[in-house]
Amino acid sequence: MQDKELLTFFGTKVQQIRAQKGFSQEKLAELTDLDRTYISSVERGHRNVSLINIYRLITALNCQPHELFPSKGEAP
Repeated sequence: MQDKELLTFFGTKVQQIRAQKGFSQEKLAELTDLDRTYISSVERGHRNVSLINIYRLITALNCQPHELFPSKGEAP
């Protein structure tokens, strides 16, 4: 898997879970103490997210870490 594919997969998952929770990017940014433009760039696959920010996202989205990453053998 290419780095860009993984970033895009992760960002798409963040966006899907955020939408399922009914959060706007602004609300997720508020909950994570991150900027809305940062959230947008994560969702577009333009950010290599740090461990601390991944933790902030899973906490705010109330999801499990594995939900944001492809399963073994799963194509992004």
